[in-house]
Amino acid sequence: MGYNVARLVLAALAVLVVQRKLGAQARRRDKRITREHERVLILGASSGVGRAVAKRYAARGALVCVVARRADEIANLAKECGEKCIWHVADFSKVDDLVGLRSRLDKEWQGLDTLHICAGVSALQPIMALTGIKSAEEDADAAGIQTAVDIAGRAVSGNFNGPLTSALTFIPMLTRTSKSPSILLVSSVAAVIPAPTRALYAATKASSLLLFQALAIEHPKIAFTHVLPATIEGNFRASAVDSGPVREDDPNKHGLKVGYVAERCISSVDGGVTGNVLLPKFPYAIAQYLYLLWPSFIEGRARKKYNFEA
Repeated sequence: MGYNVARLVLAALAVLVVQRKLGAQARRRDKRITREHERVLILGASSGVGRAVAKRYAARGALVCVVARRADEIANLAKECGEKCIWHVADFSKVDDLVGLRSRLDKEWQGLDTLHICAGVSALQPIMALTGIKSAEEDADAAGIQTAVDIAGRAVSGNFNGPLTSALTFIPMLTRTSKSPSILLVSSVAAVIPAPTRALYAATKASSLLLFQALAIEHPKIAFTHVLPATIEGNFRASAVDSGPVREDDPNKHGLKVGYVAERCISSVDGGVTGNVLLPKFPYAIAQYLYLLWPSFIEGRARKKYNFEA
């Protein structure tokens, strides 16, 4: 029985993959927007995937706007990207910052074609550790619980409120001014496969992912793409809202290359790929479904990856 179920699942997945590729071919943007006229906004461009995405768009001649909170970082990036790149200081979770950015783009570009949301924050501790307790049987006091709630608020601000504010600000402009509007959200494989020490990160990433999946239904004129990478090389963990230790293997030795993730982001948008794009496809595209069928197996593998003992 189990073997037959597995065969049916694999067959269904194969059909879905073929249908998705055929649909993507029909949605390719090449004939609707030329590369040198594409207007691209990148939120969270000061480092990591966002920075790499910006440099690749600039290299092919697009109009690029790089946005981050650190003026020095994005000013230098804009200089590297060339004369068709502009920069803007903004916190993507702050309404006034993004409305001001929208006004600038309306004035300078008369609209927008592509939005990449690459900003976000990390969280590294087991959720109960945020309260300060030392054992699973110890009750957290009021101060400890409040501390955990405050930390969670910072994660919500960076991983949910920011994407929400971005969508609310730019969806109408994209719909109104682009021949082929597209939004890409850099999420995480943690949004669909839970992991120990990543409860807060996974929860906030999952919430913004579901938000954008629903927005894709509400706004069918816009192509919504959600890239869900596994661990990426770099210093993203420095953004952790809880200042926890890194428990898994060194991401700079075992993580996905930033350039690879950036290339997949751009190629997915160019190719009209919508929905979730898991990186790497193997094993995570399978693991997300296996978790539904055999959760204890995935939970055990997650504990091993993060060197976690309950």
